[in-house]
Amino acid sequence: MDLIDELTWRGMFHDAMPGTAEHLARHAPVTGYIGFDPTAASLHIGNLATIMLLVHLQRAGHRPLALVGGATGMIGDPSGKSAERNLLDEATLRTNQAGIRAQLEKFLVFDDSPTGARVVNNYDWFKEFGFLQFLREVGKHLTVNYMMAKDSVKRRIGGGEEAGGGGSEGISYTEFSYQLLQGYDFVHLHRALGCTLQMGASDQWGNITTGTELIRRLGGGEGKAYALTGQLITKADGTKYGKSETGTVWLDPALTSPYQFYQFFLRADDADAPRLIRVFTLLSQAEIEDLEAAHAQNPGLKTLQKALARDVTTRVHSAAACDAALAASQVLFGGGDLGALDEATLLDVFAGVPHLRVPRADAGALTVAVLLSEATGQQILPSRGEVRKLIQANGLALNGQKATAPDAPVAGLPLLHGRYLVVQRGKKNYYLVELV
Repeated sequence: MDLIDELTWRGMFHDAMPGTAEHLARHAPVTGYIGFDPTAASLHIGNLATIMLLVHLQRAGHRPLALVGGATGMIGDPSGKSAERNLLDEATLRTNQAGIRAQLEKFLVFDDSPTGARVVNNYDWFKEFGFLQFLREVGKHLTVNYMMAKDSVKRRIGGGEEAGGGGSEGISYTEFSYQLLQGYDFVHLHRALGCTLQMGASDQWGNITTGTELIRRLGGGEGKAYALTGQLITKADGTKYGKSETGTVWLDPALTSPYQFYQFFLRADDADAPRLIRVFTLLSQAEIEDLEAAHAQNPGLKTLQKALARDVTTRVHSAAACDAALAASQVLFGGGDLGALDEATLLDVFAGVPHLRVPRADAGALTVAVLLSEATGQQILPSRGEVRKLIQANGLALNGQKATAPDAPVAGLPLLHGRYLVVQRGKKNYYLVELV
């Protein structure tokens, strides 16, 4: 597989230094790396697009390195930022690094073969590197003019609208030095592991080329290093992709549940789905084109979105987690079994519906008609009479079963997990009643 050809048809390729394609063709395996910022214990959907660059690098017969920036994470990358970032302590960074490595292992093959992936941490080579030594060995090789010419720095220094700063607070020496540190990462990996390629999102071009320039200058012009960037993933309207209505979509199931993760992709706009399925899955071009043709026949079936959601949820979480997310989706849209959902998934599914709490001590004396009217503050139905009318019209369901007896005691109802009652009024109105 030709890496650049593969990235190009998938819409993932942005730019590469002259000679990169030839270098990849002549040398096998090429060792290439991408850096990951350990400011959180989990990666997110935006990072996943970058991870896929490493996945394709390995599939093309090359060796991927994932650099977790334990040192640079203490500084903060100014790229795409308009303000100084809070610095993290070493203990927090170490915890975050462990979480990130565990996630990377789901996507890359880690073994002792020539193409086996490795995770490296730049704190390991920076922790003993003294400030004066760094200035003598690294800092003197790049001019301030060169560093200030980078877009990420110009935007922060300019501050005005014409510079793209949008009222920036400026840039500290700490963040200004970030490109030197990242550049030296490439130098170290070039020397220690024979790494000749750095990849990243398109907004990292300035930092990446600083590394290639350092390698050239420190090697007396003989050092060979290359750069390749991928497209930033945006929606059809140009906005950044990776956030849901509730915020960042994380790869950690404790931060974004498999159900929420699945739903995020399932809700992708038709205009975005063709690109997303190319970026986030490993489906072939022919498979994707077949899915697109099927989707075009009946867009309402969401053929593309379902294939996308199923593939990515399975790889990020597991086949079992994907099956559970699919079953949970069918509860709302396909009449699935509510009783099959664990408590956490049940709460996920109904996170956006009214959650009404009734004291358990009161429930023993209540009937269905009273529970769904006065006891829940008339939020479901305004009166017992309306409850009766809806039941007679076959328009009320309790835990997925049609309600037939308005005077049935609540104490006799089969509750989910011993405490929940899902009330469906009509086709689309749901309520979650909890006995507390």
